[in-house]
Amino acid sequence: MKKRRKSKKKSRIVLKTIMFIIIIIMILLCAFCYINTMPTSSKSSEVTFKIEEGSSIRNIANTLKDSDLIRNEYFFLAYAKINKITDIKAGDYAINKNKSLKEIVTILQKGSNVKNKEVTITFKEGKNMRNIAKVIDENTSNTKDDVFNLLNDKEYINSLINEYWFLDESILNENIYYPLEGYLSPDTYNFEVNASVKDIFKKMLDQTDKVLTNEKENIDKSKFNIHQILTLASMVESEGVTLEDRKNIAGVFINRLNSNLPLGSDVTTYYAAKIDLGERDLYKSEINSNNPYNTRPMSNAGKLPVGPICNPSKEAIDAVINYTSNKYIYFVADKNMKIYFNETEAGHNKTIKELKASGLWFEY
Repeated sequence: MKKRRKSKKKSRIVLKTIMFIIIIIMILLCAFCYINTMPTSSKSSEVTFKIEEGSSIRNIANTLKDSDLIRNEYFFLAYAKINKITDIKAGDYAINKNKSLKEIVTILQKGSNVKNKEVTITFKEGKNMRNIAKVIDENTSNTKDDVFNLLNDKEYINSLINEYWFLDESILNENIYYPLEGYLSPDTYNFEVNASVKDIFKKMLDQTDKVLTNEKENIDKSKFNIHQILTLASMVESEGVTLEDRKNIAGVFINRLNSNLPLGSDVTTYYAAKIDLGERDLYKSEINSNNPYNTRPMSNAGKLPVGPICNPSKEAIDAVINYTSNKYIYFVADKNMKIYFNETEAGHNKTIKELKASGLWFEY
Protein backbone atom coordinates (compact mmCIF):
# COMPACT_ATOMS: atom_id res chain seq x y z
CA MET A 1 0.00 0.00 0.00
CA LYS A 2 2.81 2.39 0.87
CA LYS A 3 4.49 1.71 -2.47
CA ARG A 4 1.25 2.49 -4.31
CA ARG A 5 0.85 5.75 -2.39
CA LYS A 6 4.43 6.70 -3.13
CA SER A 7 3.94 5.80 -6.78
CA LYS A 8 0.75 7.90 -7.01
CA LYS A 9 2.46 10.75 -5.22
CA LYS A 10 5.40 10.55 -7.58
CA SER A 11 3.06 10.47 -10.59
CA ARG A 12 1.27 13.57 -9.33
CA ILE A 13 4.59 15.37 -8.92
CA VAL A 14 5.65 14.40 -12.46
CA LEU A 15 2.24 15.47 -13.81
CA LYS A 16 2.45 18.79 -11.99
CA THR A 17 5.98 19.31 -13.27
CA ILE A 18 4.88 18.58 -16.84
CA MET A 19 1.90 20.93 -16.46
CA PHE A 20 4.17 23.62 -15.04
CA ILE A 21 6.59 23.25 -17.97
CA ILE A 22 3.69 23.38 -20.44
CA ILE A 23 2.34 26.53 -18.77
CA ILE A 24 5.79 28.15 -18.86
CA ILE A 25 6.18 27.22 -22.54
CA MET A 26 2.73 28.65 -23.28
CA ILE A 27 3.55 31.85 -21.42
CA LEU A 28 6.84 32.18 -23.31
CA LEU A 29 5.09 31.41 -26.59
CA CYS A 30 2.43 34.03 -25.88
CA ALA A 31 5.13 36.55 -24.94
CA PHE A 32 7.03 35.72 -28.14
CA CYS A 33 3.88 36.20 -30.23
CA TYR A 34 2.97 39.41 -28.41
CA ILE A 35 6.45 40.90 -28.85
CA ASN A 36 6.54 40.03 -32.55
CA THR A 37 3.19 41.67 -33.26
CA MET A 38 4.21 44.91 -31.55
CA PRO A 39 5.74 47.91 -33.39
CA THR A 40 9.51 47.87 -33.80
CA SER A 41 9.70 51.42 -32.45
CA SER A 42 7.63 53.64 -30.16
CA LYS A 43 8.89 56.72 -32.00
CA SER A 44 7.53 58.08 -35.26
CA SER A 45 9.94 57.03 -38.01
CA GLU A 46 8.60 56.48 -41.52
CA VAL A 47 10.35 54.16 -43.95
CA THR A 48 9.69 53.74 -47.64
CA PHE A 49 9.99 50.54 -49.64
CA LYS A 50 8.64 48.83 -52.73
CA ILE A 51 6.96 45.45 -53.14
CA GLU A 52 7.63 44.23 -56.64
CA GLU A 53 4.96 42.59 -58.77
CA GLY A 54 5.00 38.82 -58.23
CA SER A 55 6.91 38.98 -54.91
CA SER A 56 6.57 35.84 -52.80
CA ILE A 57 5.45 36.04 -49.19
CA ARG A 58 9.04 35.23 -48.22
CA ASN A 59 10.35 38.15 -50.31
CA ILE A 60 7.80 40.41 -48.64
CA ALA A 61 8.88 39.17 -45.20
CA ASN A 62 12.53 39.94 -46.04
CA THR A 63 11.60 43.41 -47.35
CA LEU A 64 9.72 44.22 -44.14
CA LYS A 65 12.59 42.94 -41.99
CA ASP A 66 15.17 44.94 -43.99
CA SER A 67 12.97 48.03 -43.52
CA ASP A 68 12.90 47.35 -39.75
CA LEU A 69 9.11 47.13 -39.71
CA ILE A 70 8.94 43.61 -38.28
CA ARG A 71 11.08 41.89 -35.69
CA ASN A 72 11.19 38.40 -37.14
CA GLU A 73 10.58 37.38 -40.76
CA TYR A 74 9.84 33.75 -39.79
CA PHE A 75 7.15 34.85 -37.37
CA PHE A 76 5.65 36.96 -40.18
CA LEU A 77 5.56 33.90 -42.45
CA ALA A 78 3.78 31.89 -39.75
CA TYR A 79 1.41 34.79 -39.03
CA ALA A 80 0.56 35.10 -42.74
CA LYS A 81 -0.07 31.34 -43.06
CA ILE A 82 -2.23 31.07 -39.94
CA ASN A 83 -4.29 34.11 -40.95
CA LYS A 84 -4.42 33.02 -44.62
CA ILE A 85 -2.95 36.32 -45.86
CA THR A 86 -2.60 36.00 -49.62
CA ASP A 87 -3.81 39.37 -50.87
CA ILE A 88 -0.80 41.66 -50.23
CA LYS A 89 -0.52 44.07 -53.15
CA ALA A 90 2.56 45.21 -55.05
CA GLY A 91 3.42 48.91 -54.99
CA ASP A 92 5.22 51.73 -53.20
CA TYR A 93 4.72 52.06 -49.46
CA ALA A 94 5.55 54.52 -46.70
CA ILE A 95 4.91 52.94 -43.29
CA ASN A 96 5.77 54.19 -39.82
CA LYS A 97 7.81 51.97 -37.51
CA ASN A 98 5.28 52.59 -34.72
CA LYS A 99 2.70 50.44 -36.55
CA SER A 100 1.79 46.97 -35.22
CA LEU A 101 2.07 43.88 -37.39
CA LYS A 102 -1.71 43.80 -37.88
CA GLU A 103 -1.74 47.47 -38.97
CA ILE A 104 1.14 46.87 -41.39
CA VAL A 105 -0.62 43.89 -42.99
CA THR A 106 -3.84 45.92 -43.33
CA ILE A 107 -1.92 48.65 -45.19
CA LEU A 108 -0.31 46.09 -47.49
CA GLN A 109 -3.66 44.51 -48.25
CA LYS A 110 -5.11 47.89 -49.28
CA GLY A 111 -2.27 48.60 -51.71
CA SER A 112 0.25 51.37 -52.35
CA ASN A 113 -0.17 54.29 -49.93
CA VAL A 114 2.43 56.57 -51.53
CA LYS A 115 0.70 59.43 -53.33
CA ASN A 116 3.75 61.54 -54.09
CA LYS A 117 6.28 59.20 -55.63
CA GLU A 118 9.13 61.68 -55.33
CA VAL A 119 11.21 62.86 -52.42
CA THR A 120 13.18 66.12 -52.44
CA ILE A 121 16.67 65.99 -50.91
CA THR A 122 19.19 68.81 -50.53
CA PHE A 123 22.89 67.97 -50.35
CA LYS A 124 24.73 71.02 -49.01
CA GLU A 125 28.01 72.39 -50.32
CA GLY A 126 31.14 71.51 -48.43
CA LYS A 127 29.77 68.33 -46.82
CA ASN A 128 31.79 65.14 -46.91
CA MET A 129 30.72 61.63 -47.83
CA ARG A 130 29.84 60.71 -44.24
CA ASN A 131 27.29 63.53 -44.25
CA ILE A 132 25.93 62.46 -47.64
CA ALA A 133 25.45 58.92 -46.28
CA LYS A 134 23.63 60.39 -43.26
CA VAL A 135 21.30 62.47 -45.46
CA ILE A 136 20.53 59.44 -47.66
CA ASP A 137 19.87 57.32 -44.57
CA GLU A 138 17.48 59.92 -43.12
CA ASN A 139 15.54 60.63 -46.32
CA THR A 140 15.31 57.31 -48.17
CA SER A 141 14.87 53.61 -47.50
CA ASN A 142 18.65 53.18 -47.87
CA THR A 143 21.04 52.95 -44.93
CA LYS A 144 24.50 54.41 -44.34
CA ASP A 145 25.89 50.91 -44.83
CA ASP A 146 24.24 50.73 -48.25
CA VAL A 147 26.16 53.88 -49.22
CA PHE A 148 29.54 52.72 -47.95
CA ASN A 149 29.12 49.19 -49.31
CA LEU A 150 28.48 50.61 -52.78
CA LEU A 151 31.51 52.88 -52.52
CA ASN A 152 33.60 49.79 -51.72
CA ASP A 153 32.28 47.98 -54.81
CA LYS A 154 35.25 48.21 -57.21
CA GLU A 155 33.27 46.79 -60.13
CA TYR A 156 30.70 49.57 -59.69
CA ILE A 157 33.36 52.29 -59.38
CA ASN A 158 35.10 51.02 -62.52
CA SER A 159 31.80 51.10 -64.40
CA LEU A 160 31.46 54.78 -63.47
CA ILE A 161 34.99 55.52 -64.69
CA ASN A 162 33.96 54.06 -68.03
CA GLU A 163 30.73 56.10 -68.07
CA TYR A 164 31.89 59.59 -67.00
CA TRP A 165 34.69 61.46 -68.76
CA PHE A 166 35.77 63.31 -65.61
CA LEU A 167 36.39 60.15 -63.56
CA ASP A 168 39.70 58.32 -63.88
CA GLU A 169 41.92 55.92 -61.96
CA SER A 170 42.87 58.66 -59.48
CA ILE A 171 39.79 57.70 -57.46
CA LEU A 172 41.04 54.11 -57.16
CA ASN A 173 44.05 55.14 -55.05
CA GLU A 174 44.10 52.79 -52.07
CA ASN A 175 44.63 55.73 -49.68
CA ILE A 176 41.38 57.44 -50.71
CA TYR A 177 38.64 57.00 -48.13
CA TYR A 178 35.64 57.31 -50.47
CA PRO A 179 36.18 57.09 -54.28
CA LEU A 180 33.39 59.54 -55.17
CA GLU A 181 34.28 62.16 -52.56
CA GLY A 182 34.35 65.54 -54.32
CA TYR A 183 32.53 64.26 -57.41
CA LEU A 184 28.91 64.38 -56.16
CA SER A 185 27.53 67.79 -57.05
CA PRO A 186 25.81 69.55 -54.11
CA ASP A 187 22.29 70.59 -55.10
CA THR A 188 18.59 69.98 -54.45
CA TYR A 189 17.30 66.87 -56.21
CA ASN A 190 14.02 65.04 -56.68
CA PHE A 191 14.24 61.26 -56.45
CA GLU A 192 11.70 58.47 -56.70
CA VAL A 193 10.66 57.55 -53.19
CA ASN A 194 12.33 54.14 -53.46
CA ALA A 195 15.46 55.31 -55.28
CA SER A 196 18.53 53.16 -54.70
CA VAL A 197 21.94 54.58 -53.79
CA LYS A 198 22.99 53.95 -57.40
CA ASP A 199 20.02 56.04 -58.60
CA ILE A 200 20.99 58.86 -56.24
CA PHE A 201 24.67 58.82 -57.22
CA LYS A 202 23.78 58.76 -60.93
CA LYS A 203 21.67 61.92 -60.66
CA MET A 204 24.41 63.68 -58.67
CA LEU A 205 27.14 62.58 -61.11
CA ASP A 206 25.00 63.73 -64.05
CA GLN A 207 24.84 67.16 -62.43
CA THR A 208 28.62 67.13 -61.90
CA ASP A 209 28.95 66.32 -65.60
CA LYS A 210 26.98 69.48 -66.46
CA VAL A 211 29.03 71.65 -64.08
CA LEU A 212 32.41 70.41 -65.33
CA THR A 213 31.40 70.35 -68.99
CA ASN A 214 30.62 74.08 -68.71
CA GLU A 215 34.18 74.59 -67.43
CA LYS A 216 35.86 72.08 -69.76
CA GLU A 217 37.64 74.69 -71.90
CA ASN A 218 39.16 76.33 -68.80
CA ILE A 219 39.95 72.93 -67.27
CA ASP A 220 41.89 71.96 -70.38
CA LYS A 221 43.93 75.18 -70.10
CA SER A 222 44.69 74.62 -66.41
CA LYS A 223 47.95 73.05 -65.27
CA PHE A 224 45.90 70.90 -62.90
CA ASN A 225 43.86 67.83 -63.85
CA ILE A 226 40.24 67.43 -62.75
CA HIS A 227 41.10 65.37 -59.66
CA GLN A 228 43.54 68.05 -58.52
CA ILE A 229 41.07 70.86 -59.29
CA LEU A 230 38.34 69.19 -57.24
CA THR A 231 40.81 68.49 -54.43
CA LEU A 232 41.83 72.15 -54.31
CA ALA A 233 38.20 73.24 -54.64
CA SER A 234 37.20 71.08 -51.68
CA MET A 235 39.84 72.80 -49.54
CA VAL A 236 38.86 76.26 -50.79
CA GLU A 237 35.20 75.44 -50.06
CA SER A 238 36.06 74.59 -46.47
CA GLU A 239 38.43 77.51 -45.86
CA GLY A 240 36.59 80.52 -47.34
CA VAL A 241 33.08 81.93 -47.73
CA THR A 242 33.12 84.70 -50.35
CA LEU A 243 34.18 84.15 -53.96
CA GLU A 244 36.89 86.81 -53.62
CA ASP A 245 38.37 85.12 -50.55
CA ARG A 246 38.20 81.71 -52.17
CA LYS A 247 40.07 82.92 -55.26
CA ASN A 248 42.79 84.41 -53.05
CA ILE A 249 42.95 81.25 -50.90
CA ALA A 250 43.38 79.17 -54.07
CA GLY A 251 46.21 81.56 -54.99
CA VAL A 252 47.87 80.97 -51.60
CA PHE A 253 47.68 77.20 -51.98
CA ILE A 254 49.17 77.37 -55.47
CA ASN A 255 51.98 79.67 -54.21
CA ARG A 256 52.80 77.15 -51.49
CA LEU A 257 52.76 74.26 -53.96
CA ASN A 258 55.13 76.17 -56.25
CA SER A 259 57.41 76.94 -53.29
CA ASN A 260 57.40 73.28 -52.17
CA LEU A 261 55.84 74.24 -48.82
CA PRO A 262 53.26 72.25 -46.85
CA LEU A 263 49.78 73.59 -47.59
CA GLY A 264 49.17 73.57 -43.82
CA SER A 265 45.40 73.38 -44.10
CA ASP A 266 43.69 72.37 -40.86
CA VAL A 267 40.62 71.14 -42.73
CA THR A 268 42.71 68.43 -44.40
CA THR A 269 44.10 67.34 -41.04
CA TYR A 270 40.60 66.94 -39.62
CA TYR A 271 39.50 65.00 -42.68
CA ALA A 272 42.55 62.74 -42.41
CA ALA A 273 41.51 61.89 -38.84
CA LYS A 274 37.87 61.39 -39.95
CA ILE A 275 36.80 64.08 -37.49
CA ASP A 276 34.37 66.80 -38.52
CA LEU A 277 35.57 70.36 -37.93
CA GLY A 278 34.31 71.55 -34.54
CA GLU A 279 33.60 68.01 -33.30
CA ARG A 280 36.66 68.02 -31.04
CA ASP A 281 40.28 69.17 -30.95
CA LEU A 282 42.77 66.95 -32.72
CA TYR A 283 45.39 64.92 -30.87
CA LYS A 284 49.04 65.76 -31.46
CA SER A 285 49.52 62.40 -33.17
CA GLU A 286 46.71 63.24 -35.60
CA ILE A 287 48.11 66.70 -36.33
CA ASN A 288 51.57 65.27 -37.08
CA SER A 289 50.40 62.15 -38.92
CA ASN A 290 51.84 61.37 -42.36
CA ASN A 291 48.37 60.56 -43.63
CA PRO A 292 48.16 61.32 -47.41
CA TYR A 293 45.26 63.69 -46.70
CA ASN A 294 47.14 65.69 -44.05
CA THR A 295 48.85 68.80 -45.51
CA ARG A 296 50.53 69.95 -42.29
CA PRO A 297 53.68 67.78 -41.98
CA MET A 298 56.87 68.57 -43.94
CA SER A 299 56.75 65.06 -45.40
CA ASN A 300 53.79 66.22 -47.48
CA ALA A 301 55.38 69.54 -48.50
CA GLY A 302 54.48 70.65 -52.01
CA LYS A 303 51.72 68.04 -52.21
CA LEU A 304 47.95 68.16 -52.48
CA PRO A 305 45.88 65.77 -50.37
CA VAL A 306 45.39 62.40 -52.06
CA GLY A 307 41.83 63.43 -52.95
CA PRO A 308 38.99 65.87 -52.21
CA ILE A 309 37.91 66.30 -48.60
CA CYS A 310 34.31 67.33 -49.35
CA ASN A 311 31.97 67.92 -52.26
CA PRO A 312 32.66 71.49 -53.43
CA SER A 313 30.21 73.98 -54.91
CA LYS A 314 30.36 75.35 -58.46
CA GLU A 315 31.69 78.62 -56.96
CA ALA A 316 34.62 76.85 -55.25
CA ILE A 317 35.50 75.03 -58.48
CA ASP A 318 35.37 78.36 -60.34
CA ALA A 319 37.59 79.94 -57.65
CA VAL A 320 40.30 77.35 -58.36
CA ILE A 321 40.04 77.49 -62.15
CA ASN A 322 40.04 81.31 -62.10
CA TYR A 323 42.18 81.82 -58.97
CA THR A 324 43.63 85.19 -58.05
CA SER A 325 47.36 85.39 -58.64
CA ASN A 326 48.92 86.97 -55.53
CA LYS A 327 52.09 86.94 -53.41
CA TYR A 328 50.46 85.66 -50.23
CA ILE A 329 51.87 82.60 -48.50
CA TYR A 330 49.68 82.67 -45.37
CA PHE A 331 46.04 83.24 -44.49
CA VAL A 332 43.95 82.89 -41.36
CA ALA A 333 40.27 83.34 -40.55
CA ASP A 334 38.77 84.99 -37.48
CA LYS A 335 35.71 83.59 -35.74
CA ASN A 336 33.48 85.65 -38.06
CA MET A 337 35.11 83.95 -41.08
CA LYS A 338 36.90 87.13 -42.19
CA ILE A 339 40.12 86.12 -43.95
CA TYR A 340 43.50 87.84 -43.35
CA PHE A 341 46.31 87.30 -45.87
CA ASN A 342 50.05 87.74 -45.35
CA GLU A 343 53.21 87.42 -47.41
CA THR A 344 55.48 86.60 -44.45
CA GLU A 345 55.37 84.33 -41.42
CA ALA A 346 56.09 87.32 -39.16
CA GLY A 347 53.06 89.17 -40.53
CA HIS A 348 50.95 86.03 -40.16
CA ASN A 349 51.93 85.57 -36.50
CA LYS A 350 51.25 89.24 -35.81
CA THR A 351 47.72 88.88 -37.24
CA ILE A 352 47.05 85.84 -35.04
CA LYS A 353 48.28 87.73 -31.95
CA GLU A 354 46.00 90.67 -32.75
CA LEU A 355 42.99 88.41 -33.30
CA LYS A 356 43.54 86.70 -29.95
CA ALA A 357 43.94 90.04 -28.17
CA SER A 358 40.68 91.36 -29.69
CA GLY A 359 38.68 88.20 -28.94
CA LEU A 360 38.30 87.29 -32.59
CA TRP A 361 40.36 84.09 -32.46
CA PHE A 362 38.31 81.04 -33.36
CA GLU A 363 38.33 78.31 -30.72
CA TYR A 364 36.73 74.88 -31.16
